Amino acid sequence: MLRIKVDFVSIVRLMISDIKTLFDAGAHFALPKSRRHPTAAPFLFATKDHTDIFNLEETERRLEDARTFVRSLAGKHMLFVGGKNEVTEIVKSAAIEAGAPYVAGRWIGGTLTNFKNIRKRIDRLQKLMEERERGELEKYTKRERLLIDREIEELLARFGGLVSMIELPAALFVIDTRHEHTAIREAVQLGIPVVALLSSDCDFSLVKYPIPANDTSIRSVKLVSDAIKEAYVEGKKVTVPTVK
Repeated sequence: MLRIKVDFVSIVRLMISDIKTLFDAGAHFALPKSRRHPTAAPFLFATKDHTDIFNLEETERRLEDARTFVRSLAGKHMLFVGGKNEVTEIVKSAAIEAGAPYVAGRWIGGTLTNFKNIRKRIDRLQKLMEERERGELEKYTKRERLLIDREIEELLARFGGLVSMIELPAALFVIDTRHEHTAIREAVQLGIPVVALLSSDCDFSLVKYPIPANDTSIRSVKLVSDAIKEAYVEGKKVTVPTVK
């Protein structure tokens, strides 16, 4: 009995520690009440000075639910998505460290719903890059090589993070679903589950694994992104049943 009690106390202490970490990162700050989406209400703790405050106990629980799901993917592709200027580098870095595909810039319409044609553009990018590395572009004139280099740069900017994605992803991890509304719409249309960090102005009903927290604070975004990244990497190491 004593051992069980000690374990329970340890779990409670860990939860308190996680909530404090979220608080220190400013994850509890939502947006002005006037911008609140109705579906955000169950995730809020209070409103202070006309600004909504997230319930961090709920945030901590939802984050752990999301991590459990991400681990269960067991290495299947999860697409990291974050195009807002303040989060692009965080999203890109997390995805690269996880060995996952990413869109850290403007979402190209049809990335999911028209993936067959998008994949053709990615294949074109890979072909040109391989030819350049092998020195096979030397047969072209200087002007032609310049145009090819320009095409490569344009394709890299649009599709560079998707090179490893040879098929539709098993899930999406999104920062700010309101900003990434096109990506969310495509995922919902195809039945692809979404894990998302989202603030109080977002529609929570569109997300299977919502993580209610500040989606503009760099510290908050990095904290959640790192937690999801770590779960994804852990999932690669062991095969477990996928959470439905």
